Amino acid sequence: MDKIDLGPIQDLINDPLVSEIMINGPKKIFAEKKGKKLLTGITFSGEEELRALLDRIFSASSKRVDGDVPYADVCLDDGTRINAIIPPLSRFGISVTFRKFSQEIKSLDDLIKNGTVTQKAADLLVACIKGKVNMIFSGGTGVGKTTTLQVLSRCCPPEERVITIEDAAELRLEQENVISLETKVADKNGRGEVTIRDLIRNALRMSPDRIIIGEVRGGEAIDMIQAMATGHTGTIGIVHGNSPRDVIARLETMILMSGLLLPLAEIRKMICSTINIIVHQERMRDGVRRVTYITEVRGIEREDIVFNDLFTFQTDAIEESGAIRGALKPSMRYYPLFFQRFQKMGLLSSDVLVKG
Repeated sequence: MDKIDLGPIQDLINDPLVSEIMINGPKKIFAEKKGKKLLTGITFSGEEELRALLDRIFSASSKRVDGDVPYADVCLDDGTRINAIIPPLSRFGISVTFRKFSQEIKSLDDLIKNGTVTQKAADLLVACIKGKVNMIFSGGTGVGKTTTLQVLSRCCPPEERVITIEDAAELRLEQENVISLETKVADKNGRGEVTIRDLIRNALRMSPDRIIIGEVRGGEAIDMIQAMATGHTGTIGIVHGNSPRDVIARLETMILMSGLLLPLAEIRKMICSTINIIVHQERMRDGVRRVTYITEVRGIEREDIVFNDLFTFQTDAIEESGAIRGALKPSMRYYPLFFQRFQKMGLLSSDVLVKG
């Protein structure tokens, strides 16, 4: 994609302190800096200039936003994700949200220095990637899930064939053998739609060593679970949720939405037999994005799912400035079920999971 002229907001895109840009019509543009959303003095000349910007952005990716497709997502080459929604769905004019991909976090060391994870937690996550356990990355919007996943993806063995599946191709993996798949909306005649579910099914025919699903939010949850269950270990999915337990509840609901006629107890067995680890991330009150849980999905006991929190974020103090002092600390009740296998593979020592 050629470099796109972003007009009045180009300086905001170039500003490393700006993490998000929110356009509420041509005259109200907000920017988020250090977790705070502030009104800028930047404006467009009118709706026509803003409309022209949208056309440049979406046409460069062979996508569109119009009366037939009144909202859509696209990613720029630098990883910036853009969502646009237009009237009549947006009652007060064109609304565009730019979520910038952090250019400052490029390695695990950066995640550790930024306070997202600790060294011990990073060691566990690297072992989970190399050991090909099935993982879910969870959290709310804009908490840094994709950034954390992208950094960890560099730990995938270089010989692996990795297939990413997204609505808007946000992940930028550095391996040689990577295929990036992206959904497609229907044309003006209602034909040609390609969904996440379609892409997961096709990916299974592409000899993948690892499948990464950019966001699971509907019936595709069952396709992800079935991929995990049929030997595609190391599968990773992103799910919105408020906690690891909430994520599993959402997956249960999404599988039921797929039309699968199974009792809830059987669905829970499917989930527990396939998903190994949930990595939950939050943006805390001080604006810092932190992993707050690394949780093992351990199994079923009396028809309830058993969770084993391997790491949890523990707050030590809140300073007058609002900064939170604390760390992601080991908190497991049991060694994870995959621990002995990881030890034999030389991926993980017991010191990583021990407090202190």
